[in-house]
Amino acid sequence: ITAGGKNISPANLEAKLKLIPLIGQACAIGDGKPFMSALLVLDPDQARAFARREGLADDLLASLAASDKVAEVVARGMHDAMADFNHAEQIKRWVILGVDWLADSDELTPTSKLKRRNIATKYAAEIASMYT
Repeated sequence: ITAGGKNISPANLEAKLKLIPLIGQACAIGDGKPFMSALLVLDPDQARAFARREGLADDLLASLAASDKVAEVVARGMHDAMADFNHAEQIKRWVILGVDWLADSDELTPTSKLKRRNIATKYAAEIASMYT
């Protein structure tokens, strides 16, 4: 539930976000916040293939997450992915993380469901940066 009282299902947003080229995992953020945002995790295989196609020297996830070319692809995908949602539901800001979320880790359960509390704690600085 956003600060404006809008009840939004994060699962619907996350499913659309994972359809964006290069994105492997997504976590929608918005509980008690003025607008929706997201933490995005690159798909390692897709991101490395993209790096090779684009001639990027470094294919490390941390480097690719900071790449302008990756940011452009994600921004275009975000525009398309959010087209089906109303204004209050749309992701306004996002951070591309330079890590991989693996099943049965701090971020995901063994069945690859998000551990939202752990994610909110571990990435508190990144989440705060989207609301400043």
